[in-house]
Amino acid sequence: MTVIVLLVATLAFRLLGVLGVGRFGTWRVSAAHGLAVMLVMTAGAHFVPAGVTFMPNYADMLAMVPPFVPFPAFMVYLSGVLELAGAAGLVLGRTRRAAGICLALLFVALLPANVHAAEADLVVSSPLWQRIPEQVLYIAIALWAARPSAARPVARPAEKVSA
Repeated sequence: MTVIVLLVATLAFRLLGVLGVGRFGTWRVSAAHGLAVMLVMTAGAHFVPAGVTFMPNYADMLAMVPPFVPFPAFMVYLSGVLELAGAAGLVLGRTRRAAGICLALLFVALLPANVHAAEADLVVSSPLWQRIPEQVLYIAIALWAARPSAARPVARPAEKVSA
């Protein structure tokens, strides 16, 4: 589901770019915004009360935490906050680079939780053969978003030519 949200949001932003919204003029920026939408969605599950059953919730996130991780409840909230902060950082041009790098590191740090969830057959998780490539995709997009923009040449007024 998260990959679908990422792809649909990225395509929607890129379509806006094609229609003239300058902010979404490149695939890289559109993908950064698409990743931000996906992160807001996934971060929300970290804060949904445990009784809610129609979507992933706090109890599901807590079950994903591997046994070796200390303070699992705190880690669920912390990872949700970091995902939201990363999403905000991706949509701001000034912070996109730092956010992309930090999110790539976060995705690596969250990999054990995703592996644990897949091995435990938790409903909230994709099968491991699917989850690992998804995680690699998220890391790649975060690092792609972190790349500095190509320097645009500064337009100079045309010089007068004497005849």
